[in-house]
Amino acid sequence: MRRTTTARRGLAAAALTLSLGLALTACAGGSGDDPSPSSSTTSTANPADVAALAKVEVEGEAGSKPTITLPETPFEVSALTVRVVDEGDGDVIEEGQTLSIQTTAVNGADGSELGDTYATAPEKIVADENLLPELHDALVGQKVGVRILFALPAEAGTNVVVGEVVEAKDTPKPLDGPEGEAVTPAAGLPTVTLDADGKPSITPVAGPAPTELVVQPLIKGTGAEVTEDQTLTVNYTGWLWDGTQFDSSWDSGEPVQFALTGVIPGWTQGLAGQTVGSQVLLVIPPALGYGDQASESIPAGSTLIFVVDILAAS
Repeated sequence: MRRTTTARRGLAAAALTLSLGLALTACAGGSGDDPSPSSSTTSTANPADVAALAKVEVEGEAGSKPTITLPETPFEVSALTVRVVDEGDGDVIEEGQTLSIQTTAVNGADGSELGDTYATAPEKIVADENLLPELHDALVGQKVGVRILFALPAEAGTNVVVGEVVEAKDTPKPLDGPEGEAVTPAAGLPTVTLDADGKPSITPVAGPAPTELVVQPLIKGTGAEVTEDQTLTVNYTGWLWDGTQFDSSWDSGEPVQFALTGVIPGWTQGLAGQTVGSQVLLVIPPALGYGDQASESIPAGSTLIFVVDILAAS
C-alpha cells in the first residue's frame, strides 16, 4: 500500500518509505568527527550535502533518546543524504530482514523537535528494494546497533533524523492467500465477492454508513495473532461507502508491507488481534480514517471500506 494513500500516515514517512510514523530515526554517540568514506551515503551524494551533514552533532547513549545539534539554522540539503554515525556490534543486517528502529528527528528550519519513538515502541521496516536506496545501502551489511544520521528535504524544511537499529529478524515468507475457516458475515454489511485470483470486489449497501468501526472476519486465519507492534504483509482493496474503489495492492500485482503502528487508527485497531491467514472486512468511520481532511482521491469525511488479506506478520 502506498504511504501517500489509504491507511498510511506519518510525518516524514516518505523518507523511509516504510513507516517511521513520526519524523523518523534514533540515537547515537557524539558525531563531531568526520565520517569515514563508508559512512557517507553513496559515491553520487552531493559533496556539499555530505560536508554539511558531517557538521551535525549527535549526542546520547545507545538506547536513549539522542540530542541532535545543527551547525546552523536553517539547515538544508539538496537531496537525501546519509551517514553512519556509529557502527553496531550485533549480528550483521541481511537483505530482506525486518528491522526495529528507534527514531528521533528535528526540523532543519529551526532545530525544533519533530517527534521520536522512545515514548512508544520502535518502528519496523523491511530492508529490501522498497527502501530508499541510500538508506538501504547504509543499513544492509552493517550490524545491529548501527546508528545512522540522514537529512531529507521536506515542505516545512529539511528533516534531520537519527536512527538506531535495535533488532533484525528474518522476515517470514508470506502466504499466497488467506488460509483458514470461512466466517458468515453479519447482515447489513457490503457483500464481498472474489474473482478467480482472489481479488475482492464489493456490492455496497444502501443507507447511512456505520458510525463505529466494523471489523468482520470473512476468513479466520490459522496463523499467529497479530500484535499492534508488528509489520504486516497484506493484499488489500479500499472503497468509499458508495462502492467507489480508490486503491488496491492487487493493481500492482504483489502484496505490500507496512508497520501496523504507521497506519490510520481504523487499520491499527481493526487488524491487531486478528490472525495471520485471515481475510478481514473493515468499515472505518471518518474519525478513525482521515477525518475532515481529504487524501488524494478520498474526500473529506469519508467512511472507508477495506478488504484485507493478512499474509504475514513479523
